[in-house]
Amino acid sequence: MVYCVLVAAGSGERAGLGYNKVFYPLGGRSVLSRTLDALGSSGKIDGAVLVINPSDEDRYKRLVEHEGASPLVRSVVYGGATRFHSVLNGLKALPEAAELVLVHDAARPFVTREIIENVISDAEKYGSGVISCPVTDTIKLVVGENVTTPERSRLFAVQTPQAFLTKKLIEAYDSAGASGGFTDDAAVYEARYGSVHLSDAQSARVNFKLTTLEDLEMAEMRFSGTPRVGTGYDAHRLTEGRKLILGGVEIPFEKGLQGHSDADAALHALIDALLGAAALGDIGKHFPDSDECYRGISSLELLKKVSKLLADEVFSVENADVTIVCQRPKLAPYIMAMRQNIASALGLDVARVSVKATTTEGMGFEGAGEGISAQAVALVRGYK
Repeated sequence: MVYCVLVAAGSGERAGLGYNKVFYPLGGRSVLSRTLDALGSSGKIDGAVLVINPSDEDRYKRLVEHEGASPLVRSVVYGGATRFHSVLNGLKALPEAAELVLVHDAARPFVTREIIENVISDAEKYGSGVISCPVTDTIKLVVGENVTTPERSRLFAVQTPQAFLTKKLIEAYDSAGASGGFTDDAAVYEARYGSVHLSDAQSARVNFKLTTLEDLEMAEMRFSGTPRVGTGYDAHRLTEGRKLILGGVEIPFEKGLQGHSDADAALHALIDALLGAAALGDIGKHFPDSDECYRGISSLELLKKVSKLLADEVFSVENADVTIVCQRPKLAPYIMAMRQNIASALGLDVARVSVKATTTEGMGFEGAGEGISAQAVALVRGYK
């Protein structure tokens, strides 16, 4: 099992808020909740021990009441006088089955799946995996009046999460005694074993720690999300012996749409619009017609899978607009049911979903009754 000790026991003095910065709201959700969301969405962590300041117990209870409890948190313990003691308290609360542990600062809400996967993989191979990135600024070492310049190519900035084989990290902490002078877990590990393995990830550059008020304000801007628009188009031939499914609604008609799945052109166009907005490919990439597991599948189920995919990639859907081009049958009686189906699959209010139907006045393959096409536009927000 892989567990995380999430350290949230600071006071936030440098942020000047008058309260612990992990409770600061970012886009309507606290830093702590954002960090737990990011850890949970990786799918690589089985549970977490949350370490909080004893004075924050009531504030944490209110957070759970208003923002919901993270399924990742299996236990909550109090922190100590220093970060060293807080982590130690978290390690003591780990279940015996936790073979690997990540230690992460709750004030780093931008941790990515790539980072989590890389440190876990390295810890499994080398016993430790500490996320880091090369220093890009020139560093000066000041000792009294003496100023020197260390070689920049040999300098790395270390972050969290830091992953270790649980037994080895606990042994390192136990051997450190009552020391509180360590600034991170890698230093504790080094004191016992001599070295750690540094992990890298392209996304490490954005995994910064929120320390000052300016950091929090910058993070709040990021969590307002970047709007991204995608478009989608799909068309299927009308044929006898098939049910006509559009927008997840079965519509009485003498013909249905031909395809590998239920051939719901409206939802296929919408799926492509969503995937396109997030730059995640197209419907054929994720649900190829060469895969028998998708034969006859409801496209509503595919839309739900895409909704989860977007959430895992830290996108939220803002609204969707679908236009169905069809000469016959008349679709007006079924529009509201289509909107409700789409809204339910995407977790949206129905007011954010539009479905329209139009004819071509007899022109083209739609006008000739040979097939039905659909176009879609979707707006999503990206939070990476």
